[in-house]
Amino acid sequence: MSKMLVSKSSVNIRTISNITALTTFILLTGCQTLPSTMSKTMQAPANNMSASNPLTARMSAIDRQGRIAYVEEQGIGAAKISTLYSIRPDGSDRQLIDQLNGYIYAPAWSADGQLLAYSKQAPRQHPKIYIYDRKSNIRNLVVNAEGSNMSASFSPDGQKLLYSSTVGGNSDIYEIRLSDGKTTQLTTLPSTEVQPSYASDGQSFVYTSDKVRAGRPRIYRYNFETASAAPVLTSGYVASPQLSLDGQRMAYLNGRKAAVMTLATGQVINLAETGLDEPARLSPSAQYAVYPTKLSQVGGQNGGSLVIHSLSGNTSYAIGSKVGGVVRSPIWGR
Repeated sequence: MSKMLVSKSSVNIRTISNITALTTFILLTGCQTLPSTMSKTMQAPANNMSASNPLTARMSAIDRQGRIAYVEEQGIGAAKISTLYSIRPDGSDRQLIDQLNGYIYAPAWSADGQLLAYSKQAPRQHPKIYIYDRKSNIRNLVVNAEGSNMSASFSPDGQKLLYSSTVGGNSDIYEIRLSDGKTTQLTTLPSTEVQPSYASDGQSFVYTSDKVRAGRPRIYRYNFETASAAPVLTSGYVASPQLSLDGQRMAYLNGRKAAVMTLATGQVINLAETGLDEPARLSPSAQYAVYPTKLSQVGGQNGGSLVIHSLSGNTSYAIGSKVGGVVRSPIWGR
């Protein structure tokens, strides 16, 4: 990780004074209600073990032994405090990764579950991308160019990152080589291109763009070999895609609902109405999905939970927040 010093990035990204127009695409936030189709909902305490949790006890090892990273927020405005945690799917072994007065956005695991990329924004600063190494417990700054640097995604071999950033007034997608900071701009349209996410074979990635109509995002798949993109067949307002490891499913934001699509058939499972526009994220096996839900006010602010939903068994359970904060941006890694 000593080579991951990328403030010498080969692109110059200018500061934008207002990124509010991009937040519909870029900022992953919390959902509002649990899905009405739940046949069973359980609340899992933080110290719960998988042996006593019927749903996690049935999970495959790749899911059960993985970790879910997520952001918990407290306070508002200048008093905002964001904390990045990781936790087991059964609600046990919650670990603090990072905390600051400001915002933490969009964590993303490497394929082996050892590295976690995320964006941090301190007051009066632009969002920067960091990588946390679980083995060394060290956080390294990897993208520190001026501008809005968001939505990192690791290549399957862990050697590169995709991310979105602002150049010339709009957001485009870049790929950075972590060994030396060499950066390649992949999209050059005058529209907004954000939220890239690699396919597990490394040959393509999905992302969000409003190139057809401003303010009406669609999901596209970019092919590295042809350097071209084609739309993924969806309808309405869609954003924030993530492909499953086997390439058969896609988790995303479908209107205001956390959703999962089977790509071969187009079948969509809408998991929950998300009042703060939070997408679903898939487990490594793609048999489960996780999303945050917003709870009623606790101590003057809204708390939240992580909801884990079985896509085959139609059962769900919730993991409460650490200190009653708003829960955002969960991502499930190995």
